Formats: sequence, structure tokens, C-alpha cells
Amino acid sequence: MIRRPLSSIALLVALVHAGAPALVHAAGATDSADAAPAARELRDTYTKYEYRIPMRDGTRLFTVLYVPKDASKRYPFLVQRTPYSAGVQAEGELHYGQDRFPKSIGPSKEFEDAGYIFVKQDVRGRYMSEGRWVEATPHVNPQRKPGEGQESQDMYDTMEWLLKHVPNNNGKAGILGISYPGFYTSASIIDSHPSIKAASPQAPVTDLFMGDDSYHGGAFMLAANFGFYSSFTEQQNPTPLPKTWSAFDYGAADGYDFFLKHKTMQNILATLTPQQRALLQPTIEHDTYDGFWQMRAIAPHLKNIKAAVLTVGGWFDAEDPQGPLTTYHAVGKYNPSIFNGLVMGPWVHGGWARYDGKRLGNVSFDSKTGEYFRTQIQFPFFEEHLKGVKPARAIAPVTAFETGSNVWRQYQAWPPAQAKPRTLYFGANGTLSWQQPAAAAPAYDEYVSDPAKPVPYIGYPATGVPQEYMVSDQRFASTRPDVLTYQSEVLEEDVTVAGPVRPKLFVSTTGTDADWVVKLIDVYPQEYPAGERPARGNDVGAPAATLAGMQQLVRGNPLRGKFRHSFEKPEPFVPGKVEAIDYQLGDVNHTFRRGHRIMVQVQSSWFPLVDLNPQTFVSIPQARPEDFKKATQRVYHAPDTPSGVQLLVLPRP
Repeated sequence: MIRRPLSSIALLVALVHAGAPALVHAAGATDSADAAPAARELRDTYTKYEYRIPMRDGTRLFTVLYVPKDASKRYPFLVQRTPYSAGVQAEGELHYGQDRFPKSIGPSKEFEDAGYIFVKQDVRGRYMSEGRWVEATPHVNPQRKPGEGQESQDMYDTMEWLLKHVPNNNGKAGILGISYPGFYTSASIIDSHPSIKAASPQAPVTDLFMGDDSYHGGAFMLAANFGFYSSFTEQQNPTPLPKTWSAFDYGAADGYDFFLKHKTMQNILATLTPQQRALLQPTIEHDTYDGFWQMRAIAPHLKNIKAAVLTVGGWFDAEDPQGPLTTYHAVGKYNPSIFNGLVMGPWVHGGWARYDGKRLGNVSFDSKTGEYFRTQIQFPFFEEHLKGVKPARAIAPVTAFETGSNVWRQYQAWPPAQAKPRTLYFGANGTLSWQQPAAAAPAYDEYVSDPAKPVPYIGYPATGVPQEYMVSDQRFASTRPDVLTYQSEVLEEDVTVAGPVRPKLFVSTTGTDADWVVKLIDVYPQEYPAGERPARGNDVGAPAATLAGMQQLVRGNPLRGKFRHSFEKPEPFVPGKVEAIDYQLGDVNHTFRRGHRIMVQVQSSWFPLVDLNPQTFVSIPQARPEDFKKATQRVYHAPDTPSGVQLLVLPRP
């Protein structure tokens, strides 16, 4: 599932009147006898209100406020705008009426104890808000229809209303959100209202085609999008959130079998209802970087921001890995005078908000990284800019967790200026070294890629996308004949990579299209001790196994070969012709420790994480079963065709 809400938030529905915007309900101090202690504490200190706030075009947005009962102080607003419902689900049940409080109302308990006016708002066309919802609302849309809006204007109008109608506010506001709410955070601070002093887009949806949720390297992220859109559908408004987030029934224990059985995009879409297909189908049909995607890219519009910005992401975020980095660079480019911070930790999607961050799968990070972020970075950031409370330690422009060595690093910019490009070259017999290849025979390696037997992306059956796949053991893949494996000698000293990883390959295919999936892998020593078994309910993990010889994925991504020159204008391969491909795999901040090895794997399928490439130059959304053909793929490593992977390497101290 992609762009998922942080929890299955359900809406407490009141009789929201259709008349003029007004206070709908205020939850008072009366406790139910069976209320949990956490609920009683919040009800004792906060009052809940619900409003329909009018926008400039008359559309009313459903907005929930939690206001401190202590009226002797003034408080800043902390806003979250969401397509996942501004209401509340308590103890897994939907409660109609306004007397139930959620277990938490802020990003962490520190905010609730410190006192904020918490604001949650349904964006246009979602749940209890009026209007028309549009995927990744275009900031500029000449063909905007009635009821559609612009997120920065809606945020501006919301702040104007809140400042005038909510007593005891201090005139300042912050906004934050994770995933799709992260997109609304970014979009809401363009030409921002002067009251907005701090913003934190976290795992923000930024450019759905360019390395974000929908496409990576021009290849469609099949499993994640299918799982998300089969549940995230259009709706009539106003409507409450259903009691459960319904999951698609695959009728199989393994998504690999399900998708391979249906094979073509037309057959896969046919398994869904018309309502489930409505939002997924355009995502599939727009399979180039056309106007549909370009108008939804928010990064070029991140201008005239007056707030301090702290962008947050996870190195192992399977859903929005590129969004934080694209957002960070765009904010810095267009707004040089503001604070532009970046935090990247060893987290899955939203893991910094939900887990203690000590481990992922079998990989340990040796400390509670999520707790550190919440208490030492996120809370002080908002306290400083919304209340004037100076943090004990200034927040660095870039705070990045270095995996492998498991330490936090602070930098002035990302990537660090001191990181310099070096290339690891492929060699004969699966070697990987810093030296360019000498003349040797053979000058290439080859394999047969068969769409009937694609390479899986994890080594165990699963539906959906298990979050730990981002660090999963790749030994299952290195033994396949359709995966090329290149491995360094045992490292005699640490190698720290900080920044984007760029495969630079020379390839050929007997087909007219091909995917090139490259994976950067950390190979553990054979004598490495067994890992701990993750405690039940603690972080995200599969059962622990021996780490001896583990081939831990550090970063992997595909390039759909027909986009090797342009994502807007695909071109076929000429069968047998050697061509250069150069693309960005993604950023890492990882130390390969002394005694480990560095490995690179190359393959032409990664299923069903990525949709099948027929390996013929056709429109993949319209491809027929007979279009899927075997192809022989070659990767060259001769002096005049030196394939390898370029890394940004930090000098040793």
C-alpha cells in the first residue's frame, strides 16, 4: 500500500449542518466510565470542536480542532491536512458522536503536554469536506473544474478563518504531515500565509512519476499501487470513513503468483471493480512523463515560502523514497533565505512517527532512532519557530543517520560537499573493483530474461509490499541464472557512501525493450553472529535469521530501457546494439564495514514490485500475452565499455 495513513483513522460523524459554517460540536469534560486512561487525560486538557470552514469559492472544508482548556495562555496552531479523514477511530471501532477522543492528537506526546491547538482538516472532496478531489492537486491548472481548488489557497483561507474565530491563539501556525499529508504540507506553504512559521513535509508525495510512488525509472511500481488504489477510491461527499480499510482479496498467499497468472495490465485491472479502477487506471495509462504527471509535480512550485522547513524521510522508505530529497533541494533552490533542514533516518514509511526505530527486519540500528527524532529534532523545531523556545542544541541543516556504522551525522548540505565520486567497475568472473577493466575475454556477461519466470523482489511469499524488503537478504537472487552478481574483495577499511548512486552501464538486448534493475548490496562476513529476534509489536521485522554471509540490500531501483534518453519520448533498442545507460538509483548514507564486501546485482525483472516488461517495444498498458518474449541481455565490462556504479565516497578521517 502506498501513501497510506499512519493509522486506520475513522471519522466520528456528527450532524454537520448544510448551512453557514459554524461550530458543530464541542466535546466537554464528561468521561465515560470505561474510557482508557490516555483518553481521560486528553479530555481533561483539551476540548474538541468541529467546523466547516468556507474557502474563497464557497466550498466548505471539514475541520477538527483540539483546543487546550487552559485559557490563561496563547497557543500556536499545528495543522495537518489529509485525504484520510480528519476524524477519529478509538480502539479499532467507529464511534458515532463526538464524545470520544483519540489516543493521541499530536505528532508525539511532547506536543500534547506542551500545549498546541491541533487542527486536522479533510482536503477537498475527501470524507466530510465538500468539493472535488484531484490526485496530487496541480498547483497550476488552466482547466480547473468547479469545486477543485489550489492547496495553498485553501490553507491561506483556513488560516484566515482560524486566526479570527479561535480564541487564545498566538498568531503562529505550523503544518506537518506524512506521505499524502506530506504532499499537502508542501503544497500548502507555496505563497504561504504569513502566520505559518514552521512546516515539516515528511515522506512527501512530490513527483509521482519521477522516483516517487507510481514510477521508478519509468517502470510502474505494480504491487504497491495495486494494493493502495484497490482501497483508496473516489467517494460521494460528505461521507464518514468506513469502519475498516478494506484489503483486496488476492485469493493466493503470494502476490507473485497472482500477478503472474494475470500477466497483462488489462487482465490485472479486470480483477478490480469499476470504483477500484477509477484512480488506478489513469496511473497505469499515463506510462510516460506526460502532462498528466508534469502538472502534478509540486517541486517546481515550492516558491515564496516564509516558514522554516524541516523535510523528513527514511532511507528504507518503500513508498516515498525520493520525495523528501526532491522537496529539500527544491525548497533550498527557490527559498535561499529561510531555514531549509533535512532529516533522513533508517526508517520505513512513517517509521519515525510510529516505532522506536531500533531495527528493520534482521538489521539492527543499535538505538531508538525514532524516539531520538521525535524528542530531539521534531519537537524542538516546532517549539523554536512557534513559541520562541531555543533548543538545547541547534538543529543542523542536515541530520542523516549513517547505516552500517549506526551513527547520526550532521552536515551543512546534502549530499555532503566532502563526498567525492568514485566508480566501482564490473570485471570478469563477477569481480568488482575501483580499477577500470583491462582487456580480457569475455568482454561481457549475459543472461536470459524470461517474462514467464521473472526475478522476485523478496525471497518469501507475500502479498502487498513487506516494508523490510528494503533491507532484505538477496542470497535468493544471487543464485539465479538471470541475475548477474559482481562482488568486491573483502574490505580492508570502511567505505562510507553519502549521496546518490548512479549505475553507468553498457548493455545490449536481443529484444526491443528491457528493464535494467541494479541493486547495491552489503555482504556480511561469514563469521557474523546471529541477529536478535524482533520483539512482538516492536518495529518492523521478519523473524531473525543468521546474519552470517547475509547480502543486505542497501538500495535498488530499475530503469525501463526505453526511457534511457527521455522519460517523455521512449525509444526502442536496436537488437544487439551496445548502448550506454546512466541513471540514478537513489541516495544512501551507508558504511560498508571493514571485513564486509560490496556487491552489485543486475537483472531485468523485479516482480511484482515492478510490472513486467514484455521486452518488446509496445505500450505496456495495452500489451497482449503474445507480446511478452524472452530476451538475452548483455552487460559489458571491456576497456571501451566499462560498466560500473558511481558512488559518492567520504574520505576516511
